[in-house]
Amino acid sequence: MKFNDIIESDTPVLIDFYADWCGPCHALAPIIQEVKNEMGEKVKVVKIDVDRNEALAQKLQIMSIPTIAIFRNGKLEWRAAGVQQKQTIIHKIEEIAAL
Repeated sequence: MKFNDIIESDTPVLIDFYADWCGPCHALAPIIQEVKNEMGEKVKVVKIDVDRNEALAQKLQIMSIPTIAIFRNGKLEWRAAGVQQKQTIIHKIEEIAAL
């Protein structure tokens, strides 16, 4: 599936850019899972390994990992690098869903 097909959604799409060797990425993974469990169908969650998708990571200027981004209708609505708190992520998703 192409990246543009993934982000072209009325439902907010939370993308977790990660790498297997990245310690903070492993710390973020359970937080992302909790967000998905709490939000259910209100959000789509996609994990993208930057090592396997180098061209995409370069195109989106992913300079550090983990980076999470929320897209809606093909547009980047929010992005943050580093481990984020669950409530921060949920708040942003709800904010974007209300647009």
